[in-house]
Amino acid sequence: MKTYEIVFQPDGKRIKVSENSTLLEAAYLAGVDLVSVCGGKGACCKCKVQIKSESLTQPLTENEKKCLTQQEQSEGIRLACQVRINNPLIVRIPEYSRSGKQRLQVEGIKTSVTLDPLVKKYHLHLPKPTITDPRSDVDRIYDELKNHYKLNGLDLKIDLLKTLGPFLRESEWDITVTLWNNQIIAFESGNTTDRLFGLALDIGTTKLAMYLLNMITGNVIAVDSAMNPQIPYGEDIISRINYVCSKENTQELQQVLIQSINEMIAHLCEKSGIKPQELYEMTVVGNTAMHHIFLNINPRHLALAPYTPVIRNGVNIGPKDIGIHINPTGNIFVLPVIAGYNGADNVAVILATEIYKRKELCLALDIGTNTEVILGNKDKILVCSCASGPAFEGASIKHGMRAASGSIEKVQIDPDTFECVCQTIDNLPARGICGSGIVDIIAEMLKVGIIDVTGRINKSLETDKIRESSEGYEFILAEANQTAIGTDITITQKDIRQLILAKAAMHTGCVILMEELGVTETDIDKVFIAGAFGNYIDVQNARFIGMYPEIDISKVEIVGNAAGTGARMALLSKTMRSLSETISKRCNYVELAAKKNFQSIYLNSTYLPYADLTKYPKTSSILKKLGKYPKKQPHIF
Repeated sequence: MKTYEIVFQPDGKRIKVSENSTLLEAAYLAGVDLVSVCGGKGACCKCKVQIKSESLTQPLTENEKKCLTQQEQSEGIRLACQVRINNPLIVRIPEYSRSGKQRLQVEGIKTSVTLDPLVKKYHLHLPKPTITDPRSDVDRIYDELKNHYKLNGLDLKIDLLKTLGPFLRESEWDITVTLWNNQIIAFESGNTTDRLFGLALDIGTTKLAMYLLNMITGNVIAVDSAMNPQIPYGEDIISRINYVCSKENTQELQQVLIQSINEMIAHLCEKSGIKPQELYEMTVVGNTAMHHIFLNINPRHLALAPYTPVIRNGVNIGPKDIGIHINPTGNIFVLPVIAGYNGADNVAVILATEIYKRKELCLALDIGTNTEVILGNKDKILVCSCASGPAFEGASIKHGMRAASGSIEKVQIDPDTFECVCQTIDNLPARGICGSGIVDIIAEMLKVGIIDVTGRINKSLETDKIRESSEGYEFILAEANQTAIGTDITITQKDIRQLILAKAAMHTGCVILMEELGVTETDIDKVFIAGAFGNYIDVQNARFIGMYPEIDISKVEIVGNAAGTGARMALLSKTMRSLSETISKRCNYVELAAKKNFQSIYLNSTYLPYADLTKYPKTSSILKKLGKYPKKQPHIF
């Protein structure tokens, strides 16, 4: 097969790739920072590149014609995922097509646990064998553990027997034994009981968060985070499941994930001075699709009604069996899932927030590409999953981007002049808009009357901030001379619609769970907002646009990466690990789409913030009651 050299500027990176590969695939192979949030389907319009070679003769695809303006087309801008390589090319990556330095949330709620990990170490001085004491090496170890530490019923990893004899004699019978549960998993020379480490991993649809812990003190030694390497295969869960089904191969997505996990492990070990062999256990959480792909289980049936997982309970697996670079005879525990798309991460959130034992009624939202909603307390817990989509991650939004340097994260709009004050991450010139900024924009536009309760832009306002574009009317947030990309950053009518649909999915989940439990907003005592996106949003603005019901702000607590906290708790406590199984069984999963009133509640939720159409069945009545473009906070009506 022919290969061609591709040069990426201004990076200067070169790579030879096979004929008919896409430019997007070449960019990933070359390690070039190039955004794509739709898995290379030509739908997100983010992977724009400029072809500097004149040898490209491929006509624009239909997707490119939809995504690229006439000016971009004349400048040689193409979508990298749509260009097939059949000759050498020189390609420039514009600044606006780069993801930049990502801000990834790893901190979470701090919930204390009593330290009692399954992994423990014991120091032994073994008696040397003699003519009068010819016991086997293994019996000698078992007897000492029984005599000094009252440990019975032990087992031993067979791999350890191969070198045990020489090892004991070279160590002069002075050793440390590491046990997982009642199984010996490692031998070390001398007394190493002060070195006992483990990892907790949260596999999110968008990001990975890893924690290195001292399992003696319970302290977090170091953390690392990375974008989920599966994103090129699809921004959302369904896209990735479809990719797996089309290829009939789960292993491809598993391998890119394992590779990224091992890179994180190496990085954590390097900066903390800990050897991979000293990592004896890892706990893992993730939604059900990530759970299955991590274990190389085909997730096909998660996308088909009735959306059943292959396995629900927790799984223990050897590091060698999955290719994870920790102690090869150690253990990896993947927490149990609940059902459908409510996975181990949801179980971990319930662990971390302690909803399972609270008297007060709690609502929790783990906001992401797939938002999980939890409602309950010690008596009953309901859960559901909302297909909120990747809009708040920047996908399908004209100038949307992930939370990276230069992304607009906070916005205020002057009610008289409609001038915008935009705050960006790292205070750099604006490159786009991230999730928290998007929430602010919708709320501010509603407050000052730029949009009405249906999200429609008020084109009659006398301001040059509103203009007509190829995507309908749009509002200018930052003018070209203020941005890093050399063009105006805007929010379009199409963008607003996408964002309303995303927030409506979350609100619908909350409302249906409240109906199932027979409660209202006033009955809810506590609201937990989890997830990287949830950590940075303005909770008042989020409530203002109806991302969650109108619950008093004083009841809202931001808990960050609560799933990561739950994973750490399971690593440090066998009680928490057992409890995770109990929580998984106790939760009542609610399939939203199966509810008869799902469509009507979802329709109500597409208003800002929410419409009770049983009282006001006609849109005209709603607008008349509130005023078409309200300049005061609307409430549920």
